[in-house]
Amino acid sequence: MLYDTAQDWLEAPRKKVLLFGMSGLGKTHLANILRSAGDWFHYSVDYRIGTRYMGERITDNAKREAMQVPFLRELLMSDSIYIGSNITFHNLSPVSTYLGKPGSAAKGGMAMEQYRRRQAQFREAEENALRDTAYFIERAEALYGYHNFICDTGGSICEWVDAEDANDPLLRELSAQTLMVWLEGSEAHTAELIRRFDAAPKPMAYQPEFLARVWQEYLSDNNLKEDDVDPDDFIRFTYARALAHRQPRYEAMARNWGVTVPAEEAKDVQTEADFNALIARALERRVTTA
Repeated sequence: MLYDTAQDWLEAPRKKVLLFGMSGLGKTHLANILRSAGDWFHYSVDYRIGTRYMGERITDNAKREAMQVPFLRELLMSDSIYIGSNITFHNLSPVSTYLGKPGSAAKGGMAMEQYRRRQAQFREAEENALRDTAYFIERAEALYGYHNFICDTGGSICEWVDAEDANDPLLRELSAQTLMVWLEGSEAHTAELIRRFDAAPKPMAYQPEFLARVWQEYLSDNNLKEDDVDPDDFIRFTYARALAHRQPRYEAMARNWGVTVPAEEAKDVQTEADFNALIARALERRVTTA
């Protein structure tokens, strides 16, 4: 790894970290603390996806909807109005809105064929954004003078890699550039994430094989056809299964490529010094259990 011991980490003049784990466990919270400290560059993979790799698709989708309204269509065709995506670090909803949900069009869903196509587009975008990590590490220092770097990844990173493969190209590249840190949630965290999701279900990205399996399971269990599916009900049905599916994949990433930080410890971080101590403890634990 980039830092083998706690001492290596604490004495490093340039600290480079990549946080991964389920959305909602504090990755962006930690990144914001470090960015506020003044010498950390915050690279948001989801923001990069929404601006560089899917921005045009998101905007075109909004225009497509607007073109169905005669009043807006006329203004668009005469270049009288402009439609764009107002994506920010704190508002990434344009990406999830574009991903959408499969099911009945009358209930806000889309055909599974179109849904799978958008899932594939997101996967390509996320892999590209992750590969941009090295570029932004160099850019952050050369352009802005930042010596420390934190990469804030999306929850679906584990879907596109094989952590048991020592030659996985994406993991080899990322681990050569950063210390990979898993924010591990407890059973209580999982229950809270499920509760939040049930209250406000949001689109997610899924591994194709997993999506195919749960889609058929949902249709079979409920004796439904595609056009009868309630989109929100389906993604609620899928969420807890997605958490269970991702947990061992995250664990393998941490075991083979990085370190583990309990989310319960991470929530107590308030300063850069707290964060450095948190990572040092994680490295110490890894050395002790090796």
